[in-house]
Amino acid sequence: MNHFLDILKTDSSDLRGMIDAASKMKQARAGKPKGTPDTDRPLAGHMVALIFEKPSTRTRVSFDVGVRQMGGETMVLSGADMQLGHGETIADTARVLSRYVDLIMIRTFEEQTLLDMAEYATVPVINGLTDRTHPCQIMADILTFEEHNGPIKGKKVVWSGDGNNVFASFAHAARQFDFDLVFTGPETLQPEAALDGLYTTERDPMKAVQGADLVVTDTWVSMHDPQSARERRHNQLRGYQVNDALMAQAKPDSLFMHCLPAHRDDEATSAVMDGPHSVIWDEAENRLHAQKAVMRWCLGV
Repeated sequence: MNHFLDILKTDSSDLRGMIDAASKMKQARAGKPKGTPDTDRPLAGHMVALIFEKPSTRTRVSFDVGVRQMGGETMVLSGADMQLGHGETIADTARVLSRYVDLIMIRTFEEQTLLDMAEYATVPVINGLTDRTHPCQIMADILTFEEHNGPIKGKKVVWSGDGNNVFASFAHAARQFDFDLVFTGPETLQPEAALDGLYTTERDPMKAVQGADLVVTDTWVSMHDPQSARERRHNQLRGYQVNDALMAQAKPDSLFMHCLPAHRDDEATSAVMDGPHSVIWDEAENRLHAQKAVMRWCLGV
């Protein structure tokens, strides 16, 4: 069974196949109205459960639309609907859902919830995000980079900010897609030790970004962070804002990405987000195409 839980746990040839399939599916839809079904409808007759313990815009809409374009149907469930792990175990929930649906996507907090779901489900499970990783986002980012600047192999990618869950999946991708990843951020927000060896660190952001093909950042604060934590993070990360001066150190044809939602003029200035290096809207759209390829891989269709 093909679960999509982690980029590092997925064979590199399968990952490449998903990126190539996503590109072809995107090209096949060029110029069609958004509601037009795909010519190829591989999910016809399939039901997909979309579970959201954490709220979402891009993940919810992109998965829902992707399933519908491919001819399938979705069942959207919130954590409140299911009380996931409260009363009924994750294992029992997984067993029951597997009797009703063909594929499960879960966006949750604890990675263990995802792992338990995958262990006990008898249908494929997709990681829509955990506090530790966000692999679907990085598949969209790889697709976006390559449609603008060609193969990512051997390129220099610089992450500026917090070594969070999105960075973790970028580090996994650096190994699987063979590109160089540099982390620039405060020591207090260094990525987890498990990622050691997958990236290099340069504290000085101006030095880090020199010669970069891609500069990436993410929000400094989570929607769940208390005000005191927000203030501490701003103080720690203010020197790592992506602005015009920073982007000027990168290559002339470098790209800027942010997975969104963004706090404009905090982690990145509006001038950069709306500027010539930015591909954030292509990046957001490509969640749709990349995830369609992931779902097809999971189901073998």
